[in-house]
Amino acid sequence: MIEQYVWDLQEVDETQVAFVGGKGAHLGGLSRIEGIRVPTGFCVTTDAFRRIMAEAPSIDDRLDQLSRLNPDDREAIRTLSAQIRRTIEGIAIPDDLAAAITRALARLGEQAAYAVRSSATAEDLPTASFAGQQDTYLNVVGPAAILQHVSRCWASLFTERAVTYRQRNGIDHRTVQMAVVVQQMVFPHAAGILFTADPVTGNRKVATVDAGFGLGEALVSGLVNPDVFKVRHGEVVEKAIAAKKHAVHALPAGGTQEVAIDSQRQEQPALTDAQVVRLVRLGRRIEAHFGSPQDIEWCLVDDGFQIVQSRPITTLFPIPETGDQENHVYVSVGHGQMMTDPMRPLGLSMWQLTAMVPMHEAGGRLFVDVTRRLASPASRAGLLDVMGKGDPLIRDALETVLDHDDFVPSLPDAGPGGPSAGRTSASIETDPAIVTELIERSQVSIAALERDIRSKTGPALFDYLLEAFEEHKRVLGDPLNLQAIMAGMEATWWLNDKLQEWLGEKNAADTLTLSAPDNITSEMGLALLDVADVIRPQPEVVAFLQGVEDEGFLDELTKLAGGTEARDAIESYLNRYGMRCVGEIDITRPRWRERPTTLVPVILDNVRIFEPGAAERRFEEGRQKAEKKEQDVLSRLRALPDGAQKADEAKRMIDRVRTFIGYREYPKYGIVSRYFVYKQALLAEAERLVRANVLPEKEDIFYLTFQEFHHVVRSNQVDDQLIQQRKDAFRSYHALTPPRVLTSDGEAVTGAYRRDDVPTGALIGLPVSAGTVEGRARVILDMAEADLEAGDILVTTFTDPSWSPLFVGIAGLVTEVGGLMTHGAVIAREYGLPAVVGVEQATRLIADGQRIRVHGTDGYVEILP
Repeated sequence: MIEQYVWDLQEVDETQVAFVGGKGAHLGGLSRIEGIRVPTGFCVTTDAFRRIMAEAPSIDDRLDQLSRLNPDDREAIRTLSAQIRRTIEGIAIPDDLAAAITRALARLGEQAAYAVRSSATAEDLPTASFAGQQDTYLNVVGPAAILQHVSRCWASLFTERAVTYRQRNGIDHRTVQMAVVVQQMVFPHAAGILFTADPVTGNRKVATVDAGFGLGEALVSGLVNPDVFKVRHGEVVEKAIAAKKHAVHALPAGGTQEVAIDSQRQEQPALTDAQVVRLVRLGRRIEAHFGSPQDIEWCLVDDGFQIVQSRPITTLFPIPETGDQENHVYVSVGHGQMMTDPMRPLGLSMWQLTAMVPMHEAGGRLFVDVTRRLASPASRAGLLDVMGKGDPLIRDALETVLDHDDFVPSLPDAGPGGPSAGRTSASIETDPAIVTELIERSQVSIAALERDIRSKTGPALFDYLLEAFEEHKRVLGDPLNLQAIMAGMEATWWLNDKLQEWLGEKNAADTLTLSAPDNITSEMGLALLDVADVIRPQPEVVAFLQGVEDEGFLDELTKLAGGTEARDAIESYLNRYGMRCVGEIDITRPRWRERPTTLVPVILDNVRIFEPGAAERRFEEGRQKAEKKEQDVLSRLRALPDGAQKADEAKRMIDRVRTFIGYREYPKYGIVSRYFVYKQALLAEAERLVRANVLPEKEDIFYLTFQEFHHVVRSNQVDDQLIQQRKDAFRSYHALTPPRVLTSDGEAVTGAYRRDDVPTGALIGLPVSAGTVEGRARVILDMAEADLEAGDILVTTFTDPSWSPLFVGIAGLVTEVGGLMTHGAVIAREYGLPAVVGVEQATRLIADGQRIRVHGTDGYVEILP
């Protein structure tokens, strides 16, 4: 193949990123859109870059060193990347390559002014924009200067910021090539940036224009605050005109200069409203061409707009696909399930196939469409009530959407508003035998699943699983199951409401539910204390566990004194709880049974912090506190007017809450128990495909939906490119923050706490477990890295049931996500831990090791000096 060093922009389109980089490919595509003007120019291709890199073999060794560095080792990255840049800039451009560049210049005008711009192959991509990672040079004049700046652009692939960005995004330095765009300079009256979607709210119907005088560098570099215009449906709906004291202008001999703007012009708008609307119209044309919202750099020259760059806006949260033009309102599933991380495609599709309501995917997360329930006044009230009890931020976000004029259609109460979120438990008796029966039903159903699935392989397995999913939903949807869940929650709400009204006491139910029976999740935390009791007297085992890294450590234990007993205790624990893990609603996440090393740090903390018999002692202490609280409440109620009746009502509800609140945790345990059975069967199929050379690795199936995996098993063929695309997309989804509420316009609505009863500077959240505690904050994002001391307060993004073993050793809990009846809140109450959840950005605002005070009764956190 003959190397091509220079291509005219008009020869290029978006399919040629490998040759001309992201910026070059987009500019070529832009130049082909009718009505869009792009400054003329050419691209120095990646062939030229590879030729230069081959001139310096020493760069290979430095790239090896670079790839081994930690992204946080800034000093080492700075030193090594500077060495690579100096080497590249020091390489003389070969004569034939220099001649190709100067010939292209001669066609356009050698002494004209040019912009010389880096265009990397991993740049302006749908999943990673790399904005500002490489260099651009403006107003470069003369062939010698242009050749010098082309070398600088090649070298800028290894700026410290570009190297760090690639490492954080998991991109191999060797896979990225650098092209260079050389374009004729334009000398604009005004310049700036157009976002075809609102970059703050995500609303795709609102375009935002930033504008300033002179070259756009003044805005990009932060030299001036821009004028900001917002446009919706072809009309300027909001604008803020800034005092623009400076601009950047080109110098006649080359380069740029900062100049002061005449005081009389400083507060004049850089664009008229009509020009803004015209620019947005061009932006919509560009957006339609590229198929996604765009971040567009523009220049105004003689009342005409020229486009100098367009890249995807990668920070927007995607919108679920519906195939219609109707308005939709979506509520995040992850915020209710305590798992806001992205899920892999198999995990998403399995949850969709086993969920009780339809779910929509976007950005690797699941959402429920609540538009119809919001549209009917009757179902709207029930929905808002349930959402408000669970997470006030979701309720506030929904109310914010309802305040948008006509976004949610109004349906009569008799319309298809969906099932009411009303109460379902009126007919159920307060009988512990109901809970026993429900647990037995679940166990029998799971045992049948484990027995029957053993004989199923190939396509027959998938047919069987589709039947198993129906049984899964039948068990979950059993009216008795739903009534038992609601009975416990409604009794809790009743007690909190009535005891505050009658006795002026907040969240009294928190103490009344301590050590409630049949709570599988709290039992799981206490059971790990029993495991620690077995291990604590065995010094050889403790020492061995402190150095464990390999997942096969259980077999090694038997070689140590006391090791057999230790292994049996851990095995017994895994037999009951090994299907659990962080993010367990995603079937692709490694379970404790698959990765038992996850539990080792928690076991060692329990060995160190607790005395023998702690589990039984903790449970009994909680039971006695609840009993004492019950006696106290009933005694105080009897002293009130109509006290006997109030005490009788409260007693009935206390019995009810203690009968049913523990069961609240069991259905999730049943779900993940089933999930582990499904997963083991699916992985066995994946292993067969690996042996048949259909799949390279068994875990590649995680990047296929259930239906796609079924097809692979039938056909013995897999689309490797699709799997790679899914892996890249999954990696990119980690950078996105899922909103609690999302609209079909793309607006991410987070909600707010409307409270003025907290101290200035306090972090506001939802009170879910009463009490006040002060201690050291431990900000922990990965349970396997927990290192807790008695009295520590756990601060994390979210906790699902798998975090419960940590709860026995902490004094309080703060999370960014959560609601009144989510698992973390339930277990915090079970263990008597003051807890505040739904604290926005808690893990960023609270530093690890800081002292904080958690007000679990009133719902706020103070950071102490």
